[in-house]
Amino acid sequence: MVMGRTLFILVLCLWIPLEVVGRKEPFYSPTTVNSTVSSRPKVVKFGALFNMDSVIGRSALPAIMAAVKDVNSSTSILPGIDLQVILHDTNCSAFLGTMEALQLMENDVVAVVGPVSSGIAHVISHVVNELHVPLLSFGATDPTLSALQYPYFVRTTQNDYFQMYAIADFVDYYRWKKVIAIYVDDDNGRNGVSVLGDAMSKKRAKISYKAAFPPEAKESDISDLLNEVNLMESRVYVLHVNPDHGLAIFSIAKRLRMMDSGYVWIATDWLPSVLDSLDSPDTDTMDLLQGVVAFRHHIPDTDLKKSFLSRLKSQRDNETVSFNSYALYAYDSVWLAARALDAYLNEGGNVSFSSDPKLRDTNGSMLQLASLRTFDGGPQFLKTILGMNFTGLSGQVEFDMDKNLVHPAYDILNIGGSGSRRIGYWSNHSGLSVIAPEVLYEKKSSKTSLKSNQELYSVIWPGEATTTPRGWVFPNNGQPLRIAVPNRVSYTDFVSKSKNPPGVQGYCIDVFEAALKLLNYPVPRQYILFGNGERNPSYNELVEQVAQNNFDAVVGDVTIVTNRTRIVDFTQPFMPSGLVVVVPVEKKSSPWSFLEPFTAQMWLVTGAFFLFVGTVVWILEHRHNPEFRGSPRKQLITVFWFSFSTMFFSHRENTVSGLGRLVLIIWLFVVLIINSSYTASLTSILTVQQLSSQIEGIDSLISSTQPIGIQDGSFARKYLIDDLNIAESRIVTLKNMEDYIDALQRGPKAGGVVAVVDELPYIEVLMSRTDCKFTTVGQEFTKSGWGFAFQRDSPLAVDLSTAILQLSESGDLQRIHDKWLNKKECATVDANSNKLALTSFWGLFLICGIACVIALIIFFARIFCQYNKFSPEPEKTDKEMQPVRSRRPSRTRSLKKLMVFVDRREADIKEILRENKKRRHSIG
Repeated sequence: MVMGRTLFILVLCLWIPLEVVGRKEPFYSPTTVNSTVSSRPKVVKFGALFNMDSVIGRSALPAIMAAVKDVNSSTSILPGIDLQVILHDTNCSAFLGTMEALQLMENDVVAVVGPVSSGIAHVISHVVNELHVPLLSFGATDPTLSALQYPYFVRTTQNDYFQMYAIADFVDYYRWKKVIAIYVDDDNGRNGVSVLGDAMSKKRAKISYKAAFPPEAKESDISDLLNEVNLMESRVYVLHVNPDHGLAIFSIAKRLRMMDSGYVWIATDWLPSVLDSLDSPDTDTMDLLQGVVAFRHHIPDTDLKKSFLSRLKSQRDNETVSFNSYALYAYDSVWLAARALDAYLNEGGNVSFSSDPKLRDTNGSMLQLASLRTFDGGPQFLKTILGMNFTGLSGQVEFDMDKNLVHPAYDILNIGGSGSRRIGYWSNHSGLSVIAPEVLYEKKSSKTSLKSNQELYSVIWPGEATTTPRGWVFPNNGQPLRIAVPNRVSYTDFVSKSKNPPGVQGYCIDVFEAALKLLNYPVPRQYILFGNGERNPSYNELVEQVAQNNFDAVVGDVTIVTNRTRIVDFTQPFMPSGLVVVVPVEKKSSPWSFLEPFTAQMWLVTGAFFLFVGTVVWILEHRHNPEFRGSPRKQLITVFWFSFSTMFFSHRENTVSGLGRLVLIIWLFVVLIINSSYTASLTSILTVQQLSSQIEGIDSLISSTQPIGIQDGSFARKYLIDDLNIAESRIVTLKNMEDYIDALQRGPKAGGVVAVVDELPYIEVLMSRTDCKFTTVGQEFTKSGWGFAFQRDSPLAVDLSTAILQLSESGDLQRIHDKWLNKKECATVDANSNKLALTSFWGLFLICGIACVIALIIFFARIFCQYNKFSPEPEKTDKEMQPVRSRRPSRTRSLKKLMVFVDRREADIKEILRENKKRRHSIG
């Protein structure tokens, strides 16, 4: 569409009589042969096409003329060639600019410097594309002038794409989430603001309103526009207009008191361009701009730059005595064309032009298109231009892959007093910084580390405010904040209707009012009840009303769930919540309750250890202690008696051996721990209420087929059906607490429910008010909370979240909770919570087992040592020569002998060993 419109304008311009633009020389005669000159021509012409009677034009014209003079006086660039410039004024008109461009092309120029206007650049780019003449624009900053659509358009200034991202970073630095863009409704304005919107979205912010006005808007139109935006919420304004008319907007804003404290004005590079062009801005102008933040092209402050500006100011024939950054870009544009042409000619290129067969007159047309000739070396010359790399007055002149100047950077200025002060810089390498971009480039710091340490100096805002404005206010249209409040019929302690102002009451209302008092600004508000008062309203519908702008916020017991967060913004939760299962309980006991403290595994292991330890002690004590001796029947009874009597510390047998005492001490410690744990667990089981149903948590509830109760209006219905796949026929809606009690007490067999699924805060109130006749089973199977809901991107949601955290830290939130929801604590029943498992005691059993094994090893080692001394190997006799068959009975007799030896009393063995020792001594 844009292409068609542009071609239409082009064709229309070609039909206009030549006298309209004041042409004095005739067109060239049509020709079909090439006009070729030598590789080093004596004269080379380039065009300068821009609005010369403008803020940018008045600065650029002297710079261009100075650049031509400097090039012609240079001995290294284009030696022996006279560089001539042909000036054409676009008069800030796309129509006249196109005509001027066509006239300029008749002069066989190798390049065109300009234009300043992005709108004109869009049109002229089609002309230069056709004729292969590079267009070096030092003022067209529109981001949509892309390298793909306009290959011969070369931007020699900064792309507004980067300026808009710089503004987005600045807005994000101060944590503003909404801005209002005020701009001229032309190509440059629309496209620049479009990029700003993209940049803001990446910072989770947005342009809340785009206030556009036509290029020739009247003062009354602008005043009406500013009055309109002044009624809106955002107080951060981004002003992206033309330099020639921008100050008028500030004058109107001043008159409307929009330059007072609380406002933020961010101006693009047009404002510094105006101020830099003024030799000494008058007091009235500076008063208009107090507190404004502006972005200016960053140009290193070099001696070359200072010398050039001093030379320009000394010329008396200039229309201006001060120069903005566009003058430097214009100067470098001429030098770029000259250096590129010099390189092009040195590489063997020719400056030649030829007729284009497509541009010819037909049917007696007077358009004389044949006078427009194509630059034969245009493609190669363009390639040479894009490959140039030199340091100019504006800094490094080098192009990236997208044909943008490398290292885009901006100064961030704060207007105040009689001038401005720099509060920092922005570059696409470092983001916001107080260090000049060229210094950071030299340090070669990583881009990630630089952008994680954003920094700016302090700003004096409009109204001479030193504190950062919050960036928004409540819309100044006489309407208070419309706050919806659920008109509940159950659990009214949380929120309900009241006869006293403000018409509502409850825990949620008190929390909201307490949070508002912590804000440093007033919040006009109006509470509006939502619901018919006969049943609880649908909270999903209530949240949707906020998303549809029927309400500004919802204050109440609104659960933060996923589908709601997609359409509204919630504050920090002020009440933790989650779905739980509640069932009725009753006092009941069982004749087998004494078995419940331990799991079956624990009972088996404990019994086995009683027998094991008793056996070990019997083995260790049998040779020493007469109480552990006697007939086999007596000894077996002793083992069992001793084993289980240790459970009550009532064993009557004394231990006399050291190993036996060691094992017994360790075992008694284990028994002490087990007894204490058993007693505590049994006490808990016998005193805690027991479930009257088989529901033990959400899993058993899902697997059952019995009806489930939910609260009217709760999100639990959708959650149970959609997420847990529970049949909708099982869901029973309960309107109030009385319905809860009745349904749970009747049970599923009498038309009630087996359990109720609801949020924990409601259930805590239910249990407290029914004297703990009901209880929760299992754990919370969802984790969420209650928050206040606001429209998307509402700054009030952020401020209230901070206030809620302050209430929590100060203890005020808990005090409000205790005021409304002072509840009785009820125990939560878990079917297996009081059973003691082996996992809690296996360490004790391990220690005891290791002690028993070590004691047995030591005991049997001593036995074998004594046995070797007691029964030494006899001298060999003739009997040893008997056949092998007689050895097996001998081994059996040896084993019996060993068993007899082990069974004998320790004192007897020691006496025999002493006698054997004396006998050996006497024989010896």
